[in-house]
Amino acid sequence: MIAVALAATPIAVGCRSPSPANSAPTASFVAGSPAVEPNATLVDVVDGDTIDVRIGGRDERVRLIGIDTPETKKPDSPVECFGPEATAFTSSLLAPGTPLRIERDVVGRDHYGRLLGYVYRADDGLFVNDAIIRGGFATPLTIEPNSLFAADFVDAADEAERLDLGMWAACG
Repeated sequence: MIAVALAATPIAVGCRSPSPANSAPTASFVAGSPAVEPNATLVDVVDGDTIDVRIGGRDERVRLIGIDTPETKKPDSPVECFGPEATAFTSSLLAPGTPLRIERDVVGRDHYGRLLGYVYRADDGLFVNDAIIRGGFATPLTIEPNSLFAADFVDAADEAERLDLGMWAACG
């Protein structure tokens, strides 16, 4: 079974203005839900678990909550096994200009100032965080108190590993 990483101290919130992205996710925003109301537009995919969006008239960097893809852009670090594939998969889900719904959990920003979010494609309600981990492109990463979908992500990763999907097949 895959272990869930837990951090003892919460990350500081740096919210500047209320918006729909500041609200907590609801049960209607689970994988396979119908279209959802967008509150952001994709600008670019940075890597497998980080995107740039336009939200509320501002460009924001968003770190997807609850998942961790192999590194491709960490300074002074080599590209990790299956990192480029994870980035390519996220890019295949999210083309520039894609309308998105971003929902927050308890803590809204990390210590780098990135917005922390659960990301949904607005046109079909696809839960992007979940799709990435189910495809074998990420492992669960729970940093309390942002743990709304932690158990679901562990289950999804366990299933991807059992089926030998993605990085589970490629990286041993």
